[in-house]
Amino acid sequence: MSDEQKTNKEQKIDWVKIKPAELEKLVIELHKEGKTPAQIGMALRDNHGIPRAKLIGKRISHIITSHNLSPITEKIILEARMKKLNEHIKNKKHDLCAKRSLAKKQWIIRKLSQ
Repeated sequence: MSDEQKTNKEQKIDWVKIKPAELEKLVIELHKEGKTPAQIGMALRDNHGIPRAKLIGKRISHIITSHNLSPITEKIILEARMKKLNEHIKNKKHDLCAKRSLAKKQWIIRKLSQ
């Protein structure tokens, strides 16, 4: 990457009028609603016109961890889905689609933990 491209990416965007403190408040509010960092980024882009949180200050995950909150990860979401699937399979033992879905989620979690 050339020096000119690096400086273009690192420059602050002039047309975004939000301050870093306001951005942090927005990110914390969205996190408390139960959104993942990826969903928060899309909400900032679509609803507030902020192309990237990193251009204004810190990354979304850094903002969340700096406020002593734990970010919602894909692994946490998968474990919650697996818990629901296990309850479903206990009630409906012949649901083969649910069993396969549970196995696929177990494979994904195993890959994430490696």
